[in-house]
Order: sequence, then structure tokens, then C-alpha cells
Amino acid sequence: MKVFISGGGGFIGYRLAQRLLERGTLAGADGRQAAIGQIKLFDGAFPPNPDPRLVCVTGDIADSAAVERALDADTSSVFHLAAVVSGGAEADFDLGYRVNLDGMRLVLERCRKLSRPPRLVFASSVAAFGGDLPEILDDSTTPNPQTSYGAQKVIGEYLVTDFTRKGFIDGRSLRLPTIVVRPGKPNLAASSFASSIFREPLNGVAAACPVPDTTGIWLLSPRKVVEAFVHAHELASSAWGVNRVVNLPGITVTVKEGVEALRRVAGEAVAARVQHQPEARIEAIVKTWPVRFRTPRALAMGFTADRDIETVIRGYIEDERITLR
Repeated sequence: MKVFISGGGGFIGYRLAQRLLERGTLAGADGRQAAIGQIKLFDGAFPPNPDPRLVCVTGDIADSAAVERALDADTSSVFHLAAVVSGGAEADFDLGYRVNLDGMRLVLERCRKLSRPPRLVFASSVAAFGGDLPEILDDSTTPNPQTSYGAQKVIGEYLVTDFTRKGFIDGRSLRLPTIVVRPGKPNLAASSFASSIFREPLNGVAAACPVPDTTGIWLLSPRKVVEAFVHAHELASSAWGVNRVVNLPGITVTVKEGVEALRRVAGEAVAARVQHQPEARIEAIVKTWPVRFRTPRALAMGFTADRDIETVIRGYIEDERITLR
């Protein structure tokens, strides 16, 4: 079995690849477990000294020739994670559509040419929702994105559903909450602060929070999102039916609650490194996002959320082998 991960050089994509290496098998088209023979990562850059068991291919997801060369005809499973993140897609309209829409189309069109329809898992986002929202969203809430990034993700969902209906792929779209805590450096995502307010203080650095401390975030840990990608792939096609999109479970945490949890886990000196520095551009984007969900369908399908924000923080400390200071 061959596996292809677009955006495989990114944090989530690379961690997913490592999890698949540990697992060793995935469900094939017939539902039976098959040994993973190759995992190919496609991205613009990769971590230093990547695992030699992985095939790393550098390329542009919006380059049709590059996608054609990278995605082998006998690929069985595709995880499509490549994207320009929220703040970047909003700041550069053309780039966002080139990568998030044109790149999506190229991957799907290549999948049409594979030896047999692959299982495809698409990383969508709760940025699909916006506008005049109910206090608590559920599976019946209609997507109404208020950012270019959200619009691009919703279009991607519809494409996955239609390509599945036509029998070209066996697709599944996951609407991801904000992923916290991401290691590394801040990126262009409007939600980047949600990781920074934990990551930087735990690493001995001050963190700027651009939104009020009452701002709520619907979040999921890296451990749980990787688990969700694998679980989504492994579910039988019949478990999805005609609805190929699911809102993943998460937890709602305000900035204030997050800092208080950080204080309990790491102490006052660490929590004091979070500094409020309002940034209107970020706040304008973030305030369009949903904060609370009911996700009965996802829960019934076997997806799970983190227990609480303290568990998420402790998981980050453990995974990154951080010594508190």
C-alpha cells in the first residue's frame, strides 16, 4: 500500500506520517488491513534529517506536473493537508485561491487517474462557519464563511463530496478546530496566538496575545487531530453515507482560562509571560469563528476530544520534552 500526504513537511502532516509508520497498516479499499509499503510526503520544505523511511518530494501543490509526478498511480490513500493558512489566505487573495483551491483540484484530478479510487481525507476547518451564528453550533448549522480561507475550505468540501459521488475517490472531510499547542515558531494563521500563549512562555519567552482574554477558542490537541485523521481513514465508506463532512469534537477555552491553566501547570512566572497586545486585524478574523459546538455525529462515529486544556498543555510538555523554567 502507498500513502500520499500533501503538506507532509508541515507539523501535522509530518506527525501523521510518523504515526502511520508506527501503525504499519491501513485499511484498503476492501476494508481489510494492508501493510504500508511507502509513505510519500509532498511539500515545499521538510524538517531537517527526515525519517529515511519516508519519501520526501519537494514541490508546489498548485503545479500540475509536480502533483502528477509525485502522486503514484498505485497510491491507495491520500491525506490532503497542504494549504495557505487563514491569515495568509486573507492577506494574499490570489495565493490563497491558487494553493487552497487550485491545488485541491489538481490533487482530486490526479486521483481520478489512479489505478483505483483512493481513500482521501481532507483537512477542512471550522472557519467554514461565520456570520450570524447561534451560541452553540451543531451538525445542522449551515456553513457561511466570512474569510477567503473559510470559503476555500468549504469549496474543497463540496469537491470531495462530488468526486466521491462520482466514484472517483472515497472521500472524507474533517472540519478541524484550532490545533493547540503547535511547536515551532508562530505562522501566518490568525489562530497562531492560540499556541503562542502556551508555547512561548513554556520555552522562557514572552508571548503577545492580540485578542481580549475573553476570546473563546474551539480547540483540539495535535495528538487528537492525528488520531482523527487515522480514524477518518479507517472508517468504512458506509459509516459516512452521503454526508462526507464532519465537525470534529473539541473543547472551548477562553484566553483567560488557558492562561489560568498554564499557571496551574507551570507556575506564576511562566503565566506572567503572556502579554496582551491588541491587534485589530487578527481580532477581526478570529471573532468570526465559532466557539462552541455540539458534535453528536462525530462522537457517534468514534471521534474524541481532549479532556481539558490542562491535559493539552501537559501533552505538549511531554511531546516536546520541555523542562519548565
